[in-house]
Amino acid sequence: MAKEMTLEEVNSKKMVAGILAILLGAYGIHKFYLGKTVPAIIHILLCFGGFGIIGLIEGIIYLTKTPEDFKKLYIDGDKAWF
Repeated sequence: MAKEMTLEEVNSKKMVAGILAILLGAYGIHKFYLGKTVPAIIHILLCFGGFGIIGLIEGIIYLTKTPEDFKKLYIDGDKAWF
């Protein structure tokens, strides 16, 4: 069974994922960080198609979520996009 994350750990993970998404989001690095391998690979392919802005948008979304919402959607949940 996986260890339950504290609010501080969730907030730290949220901040790192958000910053990675803003800085390197076109390459799907934030998806790899969150353990979403298939969406990360799709992100890389979209980057070559000219959709690099998706990472910036996701970074802003990550950073504006509360730690509770972020954990529910992106860590515990299966939400891989926006």
